[in-house]
Amino acid sequence: MSQNYKDTLNLPRTDFPMKANLAQREPELLKKWEETRVYQQIQKTRAKAELFVLHDGPPFANGDVHMGTALNKILKDFVVKSQTMLGKRAPYVPGWDCHGLPIEYKVVRESRDLAPLEVRKRCEAFARKFIDIQRKQFKRLGVFGDWEHPYLTMNPPYEAEILRAFAVFVEKDLVYQSMKPVFWSTGAQTALAEAEVEYQERDDTAVFVKFPIISGALKDKASIAIWTTTPWTLPANLLIAVHPKEIYVVQEFTKPKVGGTSAARTEILVLADKLVPQFCAATAFEPTGEPMQSFPGDKLEGIGAQHPFLPRTAMVLLAEFVTMDTGTGAVHIAPGHGEDDYLLGSKNGFPILSPVDDHGRYTNEVGIPELVGKYVFDANADIIRILRERGMLLAEQNFHHSYPYCWRSKTPIIFRAVEQFFIRLDEIRGKALDAIHHKIKWVPSWGENRIAGTVESRPDWVISRQRSWGVPLPVFYVEGRATLNPGWIRRLADLVAQRGSNVWFELSDAELAHELELPEGTTKRNDTIDVWIDSGVSHRAVCATHPELRDPADMYLEATDQHRGWFQSSLMTSIPLNDRAPYKMCLTHGFVVDLDGKKISKSGTYDKPTDAGHFVKKDGADLVRLWASSINFGDDVPFSEEMFTRLGDTYRRIRNTLRILLGNLFDYPQCDTEGRASARPGHGTPHPTLSPRRGEDENEESLASATLIDRWILDRLDHVIAECRNAYEAFEFHKVYHSINHFCAVDLSSLYIDITKDRMYCDAPDSPRRRATQFAMHRIFDALCRLLAPVLVFTAEEAWAHRHPERNGAKQNEVKGSRDENVKVPPRDPSTPLRSAQDDGSVDSVHLQLFPDCRAGTPPAGATNDGVRQQIDQLLRLRGVIGQALEKARQEKLIGNSLEARVTLKCDRKTIGSVSKEELEEFFILSDLIIEDAGDASAIVEKTPYAKCARCWRHRETVGQSAAHPDLCDRCESVVASITKMEGRG
Repeated sequence: MSQNYKDTLNLPRTDFPMKANLAQREPELLKKWEETRVYQQIQKTRAKAELFVLHDGPPFANGDVHMGTALNKILKDFVVKSQTMLGKRAPYVPGWDCHGLPIEYKVVRESRDLAPLEVRKRCEAFARKFIDIQRKQFKRLGVFGDWEHPYLTMNPPYEAEILRAFAVFVEKDLVYQSMKPVFWSTGAQTALAEAEVEYQERDDTAVFVKFPIISGALKDKASIAIWTTTPWTLPANLLIAVHPKEIYVVQEFTKPKVGGTSAARTEILVLADKLVPQFCAATAFEPTGEPMQSFPGDKLEGIGAQHPFLPRTAMVLLAEFVTMDTGTGAVHIAPGHGEDDYLLGSKNGFPILSPVDDHGRYTNEVGIPELVGKYVFDANADIIRILRERGMLLAEQNFHHSYPYCWRSKTPIIFRAVEQFFIRLDEIRGKALDAIHHKIKWVPSWGENRIAGTVESRPDWVISRQRSWGVPLPVFYVEGRATLNPGWIRRLADLVAQRGSNVWFELSDAELAHELELPEGTTKRNDTIDVWIDSGVSHRAVCATHPELRDPADMYLEATDQHRGWFQSSLMTSIPLNDRAPYKMCLTHGFVVDLDGKKISKSGTYDKPTDAGHFVKKDGADLVRLWASSINFGDDVPFSEEMFTRLGDTYRRIRNTLRILLGNLFDYPQCDTEGRASARPGHGTPHPTLSPRRGEDENEESLASATLIDRWILDRLDHVIAECRNAYEAFEFHKVYHSINHFCAVDLSSLYIDITKDRMYCDAPDSPRRRATQFAMHRIFDALCRLLAPVLVFTAEEAWAHRHPERNGAKQNEVKGSRDENVKVPPRDPSTPLRSAQDDGSVDSVHLQLFPDCRAGTPPAGATNDGVRQQIDQLLRLRGVIGQALEKARQEKLIGNSLEARVTLKCDRKTIGSVSKEELEEFFILSDLIIEDAGDASAIVEKTPYAKCARCWRHRETVGQSAAHPDLCDRCESVVASITKMEGRG
């Protein structure tokens, strides 16, 4: 009867659990990091290193962290951690945007008719509540930073810097007051910046309207046809614009009789010749004969046309902005309701008529009593009815288009002329564009054209807001006249730095004038500054004032919408303040979208869970981070719960790889902190390996004993290290994901670990080739932990803590595994720390380490990495040939598994080279291999005549030759004899 030799095998042993239990285990590590102040330790270890500053764009403190915000923060953490592990000092000071509409809208919606000061107090409380909530959620995602000292745009010192920056804008004559059309939110009753506008698809009624000509050669002979998608703006019409060089025609049109009662309709109209076919298709009018006249648009300049329903004349003016893509080529102009309209009207001295109030309702200026008090979008139907009744409606049509909406109230925006303060952008635009094109790196590169286009076309920046929650707009009124005085503004900034911006609302006009030493009778108003200036001057309020940071920052990183938002507001404030850009690089990520391409955000209507906390609680933060690393963030980022299921397989593969490596290193002689070798009692003599820390020499003895497969895996490790380092340096995190996933799944699991299993389990514990494999696995494990650390921040730390369990406070579990799989071991006692602080106060964390260098695969003398790769490639091709033959033999019931086979491999012996038969049998996982020289590779399989070794399960010629152990091969008999001898001596 065969003896049981299981206890003589070197089966893997580790207490690194197979089941991650991330949702339960990650909080333990968070607690450890807080107790050991790991972020501060990281900064300490990099104190003299090259500085890299990623400046945090502040999220709004107005809700839980959703997947879009989580992606943004995790990507920033990838950058900071990878730059740190590349050897740089990368401090991270997080911040929050606290003022503005997103917060005030929620507060005011819950409690209306509040005094401004009460609104401000409630908004501050609301913001602080969500700052605390979001801070916990960001930390739970494994994001490192100076969470104890974040920057808040509502902190008095920060508010003071906003005002000091504003004083510079005033000093440089960039700020002015004017009544001109701005984006106006009727839902929130305030002006909006362009970045606070989002676009939605909607249907509106577009109308073709005639304006009878009442002066010039065409008086009483024709009408000018216009087309508009906003009939509600017609009461504000003052002008008609035509293109000076395009050809216009006077043409008779007839609309055929429709039905039994209506008569055919004839009109003589003036419109662009190019647009006649389109006009006919849209209106059902048909041209009658040839045009009566034809001339360029400049011949129409100065003629008058009767307003279709008001006692007012509309003058025809020339404008280059008139296009020939839609409409009639004659554009209805309302200077109070459009940017181009305003510029044309102002240039020609026309008044700015905007008969609409803050709520989007018509005022008495509309000129039609029945419309007063009506919401403009509801009034479209009334305007169309009036046009029809007066015979001025040529046609109406449904028009599907993209229309601007308020990002917060979700109501359609109107362009409305109101008295506001603006920053002149023409004074800044040139230098901003020069910086965009020549001074800043854009990742992805398309970001350059995206922001350049928005800067080129952007109108002057409206900076005043009719809101309560924000930094006060520092305009003083002396005898009712608006006064912008940089000296007074700086005095206010000093007062705000001491007492906060509430002082503006707390003090009366007289009290504030006294505090600031202003002329008697000076008054103030309660408008606030656009919050995009709040966050836009963070380069001055944060980077320039924090000693650990610097201005300009190395990188800003935000979603693609920030080309219109924070990227731009920061650039447009930095040019006048510093005469340069506030950043050297802008990295942009796409929006998080579902599988149908629908954007996911906290303010959207997505009906599945979007809070990051849902997935952290369910799957763990590391899985969320793995998702963030798996995508090419330059595009829109797909997201679904099904994706997490698939990512779970990848995570388990990586984790199991780490576990297998640890299990196979259970008796590998570790080095202490001074490099001295140690060995576990009963598992061989000390082996003088060196710590795999960066900068130390390779262990020549281990490499000298390395077989071809060991040298190959170390070469592959070199490749992975280089690939990952390059990817981290280029911020291409998805390449790290794919490189490591492939390495674990193919190179390690399918090849190296499988091929070397026999030597790891069955060789003598301290046999040279087993130690060489452990040396390689040690290198691999160390490198993987470091390379994974920025992504799998918790798992890498957990695995790192199991490298030296005897110094970690956790006892190595002595339970042995089965032959083919690791036995599940009892979980670690939660009360046992994963890694305690060392005597010098530092912590042994993977996040304190550097990425590995590309040195692991250095071949011994006489070998080259290229030769190793080519040799393995050839052997893998032969392995495929053998595999096909073995599978056929299994199907024919000739053998049960590959170890029962005798394989005759016919191949060109040059492809095998100097590789020994023993090494080939290990590589092909065979017991009995015969090599015959031949041209084309082929394999013949028969059942081996040799008996099976009871210990290694290989069929060997030497089985039965030992009297003491007749059921063992010579290799296993030698190992068992040495163990028996050692136990007898013990």
